[in-house]
Amino acid sequence: MVRTMSLLRALIRTARMIRHTPRLTDGLVPDEAVLLDAPDERLGPALVAAAAGEYDTAAKLLATTRESAEWENRDRYVKRLAAFAQKRDEWLTDWLRSSPRDSDALVVKAELAVRRAWESPARPEQLREIRPLIDAAAQSEPNDPVPWRIALDHARGTHATHTAFESLWEQAIRRSSHHYGCHAAALKYLSAQWYGSHRECFDFAEQAAADALPGSLVQALPVRAAFAQLLGGEARTSVQDDRIDAAADLAVTLSAEYEAADPWPAEVRNLLAYVLVTRGRWEEALAQFRLIGPYATSFPWSSVTEDPLGQFLHARDGVRIEVASGTPLRGLGHLPAAARP
Repeated sequence: MVRTMSLLRALIRTARMIRHTPRLTDGLVPDEAVLLDAPDERLGPALVAAAAGEYDTAAKLLATTRESAEWENRDRYVKRLAAFAQKRDEWLTDWLRSSPRDSDALVVKAELAVRRAWESPARPEQLREIRPLIDAAAQSEPNDPVPWRIALDHARGTHATHTAFESLWEQAIRRSSHHYGCHAAALKYLSAQWYGSHRECFDFAEQAAADALPGSLVQALPVRAAFAQLLGGEARTSVQDDRIDAAADLAVTLSAEYEAADPWPAEVRNLLAYVLVTRGRWEEALAQFRLIGPYATSFPWSSVTEDPLGQFLHARDGVRIEVASGTPLRGLGHLPAAARP
């Protein structure tokens, strides 16, 4: 009898999956339309120009972010331009040759140097050697928090003490008290993977989120802390699980404040989808995949695979199957509103 009931449940699950999975593709962009780390409309031309060996477009873009104090955009663009320069840096070399004291070129140079040092087997030694590059970037534009975010990443790799890190953190938030990149860098330092613990990580993230401005991505810091704990794989208490779910709830609320297929919160939505999938919150995860649209991001998927785009698509398909398998055969009417096409 037990075997019969088990078989019956399996048959019903399969029937539900077959019936409902195709309908749950509504609102999801086709696999072939999903892009990994797609640049926004401002960064795209700068990357195209850099691919042609020209730096003027990137220079104008970063100058605009500096002059208008667009520190969040500036940080994102610096990271992306430095990542591109890891493979093709002729344009950056020419830029620095032409304007060796340009604050925009110097901050990209510092970010690139830190990235290359992190990938070196002699990471601590190389990071210590490049500290003057970060200092030069910071001195060239005293109001810019981005060199201080780079300094926070640098400090984590050089085993900086808590006291030294706190000193850098003070300099960073003095320039931009709600800067998401600086907060994310501090969260990494405080994680159990580095020099803190899951409790310290969550405490910092939750306090920062509580102090954040309305709509600020800093409100997503707790879900980053949740991701770090889930990635650790350790056994968790019910209290810790509740904290993870509360972080996801807060990120769901934040995500709802942005339009669907908006590239700005794309990384937060990808991260949230990962956490929701891991927690088995299928309908909410499906809603996030719809909101993500074509904007898959390397983080967090690259933390678990060398094929982040493939993992994103695999997770998205898996969520559709889970939602379909739990949907009554009579239709989609009993789905939560957020999960309906």
